Amino acid sequence: MIENDIPPCLIYIDKEGRWFHEGIEMIHREFIRAFYEKMEIDSSGRYIIAWGDELCYVEVEDTPFVVQRVVFQNRKQDNQASYILFLSNDSREDLRPDTLFIRKENVLYCKVKNQRFPARFTRAAYYELGEYIEEENGVYYLPLNGSRHVIGEMEE
Repeated sequence: MIENDIPPCLIYIDKEGRWFHEGIEMIHREFIRAFYEKMEIDSSGRYIIAWGDELCYVEVEDTPFVVQRVVFQNRKQDNQASYILFLSNDSREDLRPDTLFIRKENVLYCKVKNQRFPARFTRAAYYELGEYIEEENGVYYLPLNGSRHVIGEMEE
């Protein structure tokens, strides 16, 4: 099957990370988590779900993964700190601050899942991380473990 022959899943993910099937919001978290686990990005940038031998593409308003919450964690045992991301697929992972970037309308993003997928920050998560963001001479950065990670702008 060539990429152009992949049919739609009739699934839509809005910018807040809510999943819809044929216009009806999906509420069964087990199914949503399973779809996330089977999701890949094809060479044209479409989000594909591979279920067994079947493939279909998902319509995504912005990003499939959404950062819903951020918690700063200072681990005393190894004297290291991290920002823990709580994602829309019910998983948690450490933020890679070098993957942070801003797009239109000052929306914050990062890369998640081994940097395979972009993730959009909700407004609440952006504010939680924003408590730690610093500015110097018009440049914004996130300090972590003695390093300053610049938050750049990325074109669409």
